[in-house]
Amino acid sequence: MCQDCGCSITRHDHSLSPSHSHARVDDNIATNPQLNDKKTLSVIHKILDKNDIEAQHNRQHFEDKSVTAFNLMSSPGSGKTTLLENLFQYTDLKYAVIEGDLETSRDADRLKAKGIEAFQIQTGAACHLDAFMVHSALHHIDLESVDICFIENVGNLVCPASYDVGTHKNVVLLSVPEGDDKIEKYPVMFRRADVVLITKSDLMPHFDFSIEESKAQLKKLNPDIELIEVSIKDPKSMENVAKWFNNHLGGNA
Repeated sequence: MCQDCGCSITRHDHSLSPSHSHARVDDNIATNPQLNDKKTLSVIHKILDKNDIEAQHNRQHFEDKSVTAFNLMSSPGSGKTTLLENLFQYTDLKYAVIEGDLETSRDADRLKAKGIEAFQIQTGAACHLDAFMVHSALHHIDLESVDICFIENVGNLVCPASYDVGTHKNVVLLSVPEGDDKIEKYPVMFRRADVVLITKSDLMPHFDFSIEESKAQLKKLNPDIELIEVSIKDPKSMENVAKWFNNHLGGNA
């Protein structure tokens, strides 16, 4: 929840809303005094409910088009856009991308330059996407011609984890330069991940980053989590990522 920036409660019904698990709000009450106010909690739960309905609508829309949607989340600079720029070389699957950033259309422009259909959402002050934003973007994407729709969320390891945007799987990227300690520091994000991609793995020899420690931390948070090391300079690792997406079409486990 973004209690510091206030984006979870400053917009109206058609805007920002956290995801489908209301328990995450209640879990935060003990550690965040700002959430002890009953009126604040009431507002947040109402927003949650409306977002959940819209998120399910988005999911149904994807399924009606036989499209699997993946929510890509990470801190800024972890390599989400770079991964999507290069993934098409390793798969026959067709995909489109909904991009989320506070400002500019640079990421969408990069993807379009590669021939990938992309639509940019500029969130302004909002540090995450929500289901209503994604729904609006869907009117600008031709889902008839793709197998996958990637939602590239705003770079942020906190708020995007709490907002259901209507996807089928959550993909979290963690780059080697960020350090393996981020997993324990931002547990909500990694607890909700279906797979964690350790990006820029070619830099491993130059940083104090332990894959084994990362796996141990992830298993504590989510016993079913998958971890894939990836570098765009390593074709085999990119093939592994492409295989994971192929194996999870239709939201399959």
